Amino acid sequence: MENETKMGMNRTGMQMSPIDGPNQVDYAMSRPADPPQGGSDAIAMFRSHYIQEASRVGSMPPPATGRGVVETAKSMLTGNSPEVLLDKLGERAAYERTGVRLYEALINKVNASDQPERASMLADLQHIMNEEFQHFQMLTEVIVGLGADPTVQTPCADVSGVQALGFLQVLTDPRTTVTQGLQAILAIELLDHASWELLIELAEGAGQEKLGPQFREALQAEAEHTVMIRKWLRQCLMQEAT
Repeated sequence: MENETKMGMNRTGMQMSPIDGPNQVDYAMSRPADPPQGGSDAIAMFRSHYIQEASRVGSMPPPATGRGVVETAKSMLTGNSPEVLLDKLGERAAYERTGVRLYEALINKVNASDQPERASMLADLQHIMNEEFQHFQMLTEVIVGLGADPTVQTPCADVSGVQALGFLQVLTDPRTTVTQGLQAILAIELLDHASWELLIELAEGAGQEKLGPQFREALQAEAEHTVMIRKWLRQCLMQEAT
């Protein structure tokens, strides 16, 4: 495989200009980034004010079905806040759905590459993508089973979508390499794994122990995804370095 990290006309470092570099430092020192009055403390104070006054990112809708009303009432009677669990279920559903799109983008990148074990890598990526879609379907069924609407964009799902934008830009940029794409996917899988762990704990704390087995099955699959992606990332990186 051809080395994907190449020498080129990268002029971002100051050492490329030994005369202008020190001048740039002097200019920056004479014009500090902090405003003349208050400095960073003033900025922090204004940010705190905005945080306290800002409205939240979206809201949870009231139950739209009879079953939803019943499930909500049961949870409230036990002292739980069902909207918190539903918010995180919506987040996971959105994350898994986005994961399918991100894996599609990585598969396209691998297809266009000259990876020596491309067929094997594609098989693993396709397998992971299929399981991500299965997790999305399972979460949709769980949300419906709790009497909620799986098409709602919950507050945490909204934030999750914003988080995914950076990964999407990396994976769909034609200039990024397979190795860089795998590194982005690894970050996604690590977060996915931790989020499933928290979702299991949250569901059990909300009295939804019946969800435990299928959630733990998804968690085990995510652990396997992490191992696969880590293996391919290591292999690609070592191939580039030799």
